[in-house]
Amino acid sequence: MASSSRRLQTKPVITCLKTVLLTYTFIFWFTGVILLAVGIWGKVSLEVYFSLLNEKATNVPFVLIGTGTVIILLGTFGCFATCRGSTWMLKLYAMFLTLIFLVELVAAVVGFVFRHEIKSSFYANYMDTLKGYNGTVDHRSEAVNTIQRTLQCCGVNNFTDWNNTAYFKEKGIPQSCCTDPEKCSESDLKDISKIPNKVYHEGCLSKVTTVIESKMGIVAGISFGVACFQLIGIFLACCLSRSITNNQYEMV
Repeated sequence: MASSSRRLQTKPVITCLKTVLLTYTFIFWFTGVILLAVGIWGKVSLEVYFSLLNEKATNVPFVLIGTGTVIILLGTFGCFATCRGSTWMLKLYAMFLTLIFLVELVAAVVGFVFRHEIKSSFYANYMDTLKGYNGTVDHRSEAVNTIQRTLQCCGVNNFTDWNNTAYFKEKGIPQSCCTDPEKCSESDLKDISKIPNKVYHEGCLSKVTTVIESKMGIVAGISFGVACFQLIGIFLACCLSRSITNNQYEMV
């Protein structure tokens, strides 16, 4: 009699856990879509900056894109496992959630750590790019033009950084530094006395650092939030699997 009573108590618990887990899994699936979108956004919006940083920086958006894709697939699997009420599938779902949690946690930590390495990395790479700058022939030179034009800056610390470059001796300061490109002639950009009245005075180092730190902060913050959200799913999947197992044991 007691066993029958316990079964009657267990079934509503299982139904309740299934409902909660299905709701969670749908939200989890949606976070995968968000991570995928953030990864693509990070890749597109930070591409010009990543081209002047070290190679490790370029991996962050790809990690988010890959993780988001896996979450979408895993969320679909989680819905199927919950509806079927399969204990081994639920345990597998919990295990995959744990792995994704660890990956996202690492991505978030890397994002926060990378924020502190941006300044030194960008300074060294930007200086090297200025020395080898050749207009629009290669992607790094084009990245410099885009940054200077978009952020309205010139050089690393200021416009005088261009004075010792090979490009300056040949053509002067790049037109991307001009406050008004239509009023900047090549002769003006070679004339040291006229340059201060034609170009942006502020260097790009501080502006790029601010832009990347703010955007990487968004990427890392979302990654960390999604990672912590996984803990709920791990707990729910384990509870449901255990309740189903107990119910099957009591029926025997």
